[in-house]
Amino acid sequence: MSAAPQQRTTRQRTAVVEALSRAPGFRSAQQLHDDLRAGGASVGLTTVYRHLQALAEAGAVDVLHAGDGEARYRACPTEEHHHHVVCRSCGRSAEISGETVERWAEAMAAEHGFSDVTHTVEVYGTCADCRRTSAATA
Repeated sequence: MSAAPQQRTTRQRTAVVEALSRAPGFRSAQQLHDDLRAGGASVGLTTVYRHLQALAEAGAVDVLHAGDGEARYRACPTEEHHHHVVCRSCGRSAEISGETVERWAEAMAAEHGFSDVTHTVEVYGTCADCRRTSAATA
């Protein structure tokens, strides 16, 4: 995960980037703030939001917009465009690509006179582990 070039590196920014890099999956700003505080960092929640937004705008982190309206962030090993399938129960995710989606987004944009198209596709389901756990408790 690279830092956004337009922002200078600060102690707080470094702490946010490092905490996100250690996180096991997608984390909300509040969860990341809690992680930082538990680790002894003194970073305000507003600062966490600001740095996550800057990292997202720079394409340095993946962002999921969950059904509850809260964005979740994850350090991503690749800078190539991709999407995710996410477990509704445990939050586990997998990177997926979809040429059909890419062609469809371009075609729909062109049909309506748009260019320079960007998009996100978020696919949610229940992972195999959570299905097994659910079946075992039923």
